[in-house]
Amino acid sequence: MSGLTPELPIVVLDALMPTSQRLVLNRRGSSVWDVEGDRGRYAVKLGYPIDATPEWPGQPWTALAPAREGAVLHRLGADDIAYGEWERGTWNIQPWHEGPDLYRLWEPCRAEGSSVEPHTSVALGCVEALAELHAAGWVHGDVQPAHFIVGPERTHLIDLALARGRHIPEGFDFPFRGCLVHYEAPEIARSVLATGEAEPTQAADIYALGASLLISATGWRAVEYPDDAPRPVQRQAIADGRRRTVTVPGELGGLIEAMLSPVPEERPTIYEVGKALS
Repeated sequence: MSGLTPELPIVVLDALMPTSQRLVLNRRGSSVWDVEGDRGRYAVKLGYPIDATPEWPGQPWTALAPAREGAVLHRLGADDIAYGEWERGTWNIQPWHEGPDLYRLWEPCRAEGSSVEPHTSVALGCVEALAELHAAGWVHGDVQPAHFIVGPERTHLIDLALARGRHIPEGFDFPFRGCLVHYEAPEIARSVLATGEAEPTQAADIYALGASLLISATGWRAVEYPDDAPRPVQRQAIADGRRRTVTVPGELGGLIEAMLSPVPEERPTIYEVGKALS
């Protein structure tokens, strides 16, 4: 499907009977649609395998990610969701959440010469969304700025395909092989480098949230490495702890510093972070 515009499967069209549909994201292994119809407004995710190329290894698990996320949402008791298989992989349907993501919302903070400081209320909304997941006995595994949608009433934490907590149907499950490397905790990076897999934890989610707040407020990644470096080189920099100094002012900066501790046990819990921001 690389280079082609995907189409919604018939099963999804039959379920939603869309009056409008907009392709939001089309990347290797997945696409996301904004679909409106008589039933309401939904996000539709399609997954398909990534074929191996000379530059990239194959990633067949991407075909399973939408159904795995659907199963996670079902286990969490989410309403108005559906998921299943199509000829290229799997799909899910879930309610659309309106609002900017964290990185986009804090764009004024990153402008050159800006005096705009990141609002702690926004950070607290992200903390509350992650705390809700942790309280349910889950870890997210893929915390990043794009996954916090700051809505008019609350912040939503989305993209739960890598979450771990309760049982997932075997046909849709796959091992955790790390996440977007900019937000990967050192212990996760070390495990992926050593074995190709890792076990996501709440402490690793805390690190990822700290890295998300930092890059959204300043534009800087938590760890310095070349943009064009191979993924193992980037992971090694994270594993080695080559962390930048946190430059976010005030109490939020101190919290981010603690959340980015290289020692998982020294990071605050999500409840401690929330209490400090409250």
